[in-house]
Amino acid sequence: MVPRPEPIPPGPGQESVWDYPRPPRVEHRSEQVEVVFAGESIAVTLSSYRVLETSHPPAYYLPPDNVVPGCLRPSGRTSWCEFKGVATYLTLTHKKQTSVDAAWTYLDPEPGFEELTGYVAFYPARVEMCVVGLEPVQAQPGDFYGGWITSGIVGPFKGGPGTEGW
Repeated sequence: MVPRPEPIPPGPGQESVWDYPRPPRVEHRSEQVEVVFAGESIAVTLSSYRVLETSHPPAYYLPPDNVVPGCLRPSGRTSWCEFKGVATYLTLTHKKQTSVDAAWTYLDPEPGFEELTGYVAFYPARVEMCVVGLEPVQAQPGDFYGGWITSGIVGPFKGGPGTEGW
């Protein structure tokens, strides 16, 4: 078993991902959230959800009506989350550029996560840029989780090599 790392103490106005709950919590957010791909905003909203889970940067879920119509299609890949249920992955195509499994959605989430139904979460590493407020985000380490790292959160963050046992 890999020992739990020492959390970084949050500074003023910051949150520690080690104070996030398990099971995760869903929060409605009203700051602008934007996803840029192929040089254009392909999703912008003032009404998103973020999912907070111990050791993870938040994943942001955007309303499907705020994504450019026709740019997402199911890739055929799915995964299972013990809390949220079955995730369906989406391939992003816009202006002749494609990013396989760039996003995911829960079509029929488990009880407690119903507000995420049909909302779309994007991997920051698989698009050109994701922005919260006016701040471009950093991608969560690794290739499995899709958290958005901003200056408002501190880790260490799960996802990179050696963190699987946290």
